[in-house]
Amino acid sequence: MRLRPDAVSGFPPSPEGSARLSGARGTHAGGSQLRSERGAALIETALTLPLVLFITVAAVEFGHAYQTWQVLTNAAREGARVAVLPGVNDAAVEQRVRTYITAGRLRAPDTAVVTVTRNTPLPIGAAVATASTVVVDYPFDFMVLQPVAQLVVTGSTVGEPLTMSASAVMRNE
Repeated sequence: MRLRPDAVSGFPPSPEGSARLSGARGTHAGGSQLRSERGAALIETALTLPLVLFITVAAVEFGHAYQTWQVLTNAAREGARVAVLPGVNDAAVEQRVRTYITAGRLRAPDTAVVTVTRNTPLPIGAAVATASTVVVDYPFDFMVLQPVAQLVVTGSTVGEPLTMSASAVMRNE
């Protein structure tokens, strides 16, 4: 009689027929191999879970930073559009920038520093025109990463707010 290997395990059928109930992995006496595999899985989870959480939080934090930078860039553009109009003062430009920052749902729009520079030379081919430049500086705080950095590295500027800066230049009318 020729025995064929079992399709699932690759071993020849047991003499008791196909009633193999000890499990796919097999066990030693008392199930010690099963316990050691559970312990290994627990250790693997304990090592990889913090890394996965850190990567997830970092992705969310940098997404928030990118969104903030986009709002600041658009606010500077809006300010430059207002600044190039004739008869508009710097207070109107600053108000337009703050309105855009508020509409962009950034926290503390009053902390933004708006700088308007008029009559900036702007080369256009062989000619030179005048332009208005609007620069917006905004202190940005990471919600999770900065407090963690302050816990890890005490007494340094690692956890201080970052100053995001956006600028726009437009030709005067």
